[in-house]
Amino acid sequence: MHQKIARFRDMRPPKTDTNLYSYHLNQLLKAGFVKKTDAGYTLGTKGLVYVDRLSSEKTLVRQQPKIITLLVIQNSDGGVLLQRRAKQPFIDTWTAPSGKLHMDDPTVLAAAQREAYDKLGVTQRELRHAGDCYLRVMDSDDTITLTLVHVFAFERDDIPMTDDLVWAKPHKLHRYDLAPAVEQIITRTFFRDPFFFEEFQVDWNHSTP
Repeated sequence: MHQKIARFRDMRPPKTDTNLYSYHLNQLLKAGFVKKTDAGYTLGTKGLVYVDRLSSEKTLVRQQPKIITLLVIQNSDGGVLLQRRAKQPFIDTWTAPSGKLHMDDPTVLAAAQREAYDKLGVTQRELRHAGDCYLRVMDSDDTITLTLVHVFAFERDDIPMTDDLVWAKPHKLHRYDLAPAVEQIITRTFFRDPFFFEEFQVDWNHSTP
């Protein structure tokens, strides 16, 4: 974690049997966490990914913010599309269609286009990156989720309603059991600034099993 190259003998923990140490080092080599070079041993691709998540002070994997794209979609009647969440956290609440960025998404825009297709079957190329939001959801003093939200907006009329997809009038959003900050994000997107950034902190008082 704190050096580029390490030699075999330098990495061996004190009082550790050589055969046992060699066995575990070989397992790390095979798994791609460590690789051997002419100069010594260094981190492989998986090792670099793993160490990037570690706290330098505690050498423990840190809980890190997630990054999502969220789609604010309007139809010609002014309705905004809501989708029911099918899993925790905040299961059965309503949100705008969204999903996490993947490591193989080449761009944030590509991630939003993929989510439009995966969630809605929509091939939508004209997405507007409306803004970004930093959203922290709290339960008293505990952080439940911390999310960077890339908000994309577009118009569409051909998405049919189902039990889990509804077109809602913006002034009636309060009638729905919404996921945290959904109404605030949708409202902010409707300002239609060239680009916006907002930070939201929400106290989540719903009782979830």
